[in-house]
Amino acid sequence: MGNTNKLAQLSEAGVSVWLDDLSRERLRSGNLAELIRDKHVVGVTTNPTIFANALSKGESYDEQIRELAARDADVHAAVRELTTSDVREAADLFRDIYTATNGLDGRVSIEVDPGLARDTDKTVAEAEELWKTVDRPNIFVKIPATEQGLPAITRTLADGISVNVTLIFSVERYRAVIEAFFDGLEQAKANGHDLSKIQSVASFFVSRVDTEVDKRLEAIGGEEALALRGEAAIANARLAYAAYEELFAGERWAALKAAGANPQRPLWASTGVKNPDYSDTRYVDELVVAGTVNTMPEKTLEAVADHANIQGDTVTGTAERAQQVFDRLVAVGIDLDDVFRTLEDEGVEKFDKSWAELLDTVRGQLDSAKARN
Repeated sequence: MGNTNKLAQLSEAGVSVWLDDLSRERLRSGNLAELIRDKHVVGVTTNPTIFANALSKGESYDEQIRELAARDADVHAAVRELTTSDVREAADLFRDIYTATNGLDGRVSIEVDPGLARDTDKTVAEAEELWKTVDRPNIFVKIPATEQGLPAITRTLADGISVNVTLIFSVERYRAVIEAFFDGLEQAKANGHDLSKIQSVASFFVSRVDTEVDKRLEAIGGEEALALRGEAAIANARLAYAAYEELFAGERWAALKAAGANPQRPLWASTGVKNPDYSDTRYVDELVVAGTVNTMPEKTLEAVADHANIQGDTVTGTAERAQQVFDRLVAVGIDLDDVFRTLEDEGVEKFDKSWAELLDTVRGQLDSAKARN
């Protein structure tokens, strides 16, 4: 019992605990139901890498693969059916939480094809397609916050579709995401949608910032630079939260709120710790604030349950200190704009690569199923 108390404390502090993973194996074995029951998990996020991993191992997809092969489905259609089946099943599993939290939690995210990240129109078309195909009110369609993604976010929200904005690295881009969210809700209202039914989260990536900045600090060397290792990511997230507080205290939001809108919650993503020298719960412990989401890989979830240090709100009022960290990073020669650009490009590329792997895996599975038939 003792260990789930930490996750209970996190939930009580107003942080929604989501799992950053999904597979048919998890669904069929009852593992996901167990995490919901015992580990305070109230949502799930997926991405192309997660699906590529799930589909490359285990036999739980075999039957559906055989069926798709028999129908002579092409690989893109097969991937769409395999992934949306899992998301639909997970959405049904979370339906009670969705109802109990009035649509806030009990959410499952599915990402648009990352190859479309730089194409606004195709992203919008794919988002609508996914929304219709899964056909569950408690999903989020994930759209990357690239420059071309911003108008796609607006247009998708304007159609009354709930959106998880992903791959946000800089505070500047995050502000643009909030503006795109406001635009989308204003248009949704003009289009006659019930704003209270639309939800959105903004996934701000954490650990990858430290990975990139630490590498650069080590290349710079010297006491001052090395003393800043492990400081950038949490400072960046805290500055993002300050931007959230500022923009959601403004008049544009007040008008939307009066019309029944829900705020776009900040979501801390990429919270698995990459550096073994750091505490494996730091991106949870240091980012506790009400009205946010933390989506964690299972390893991080278990670490949090076991030994997190939940001290209540660790974010509100930290912006000034976080800004000082940024000023010191710039002073030792870190080009933060370049860091964020690099991370966004890498993020899109990584998901693209995983998507290609996913297509390859499924293509191979379809071929061998056809050969056996």
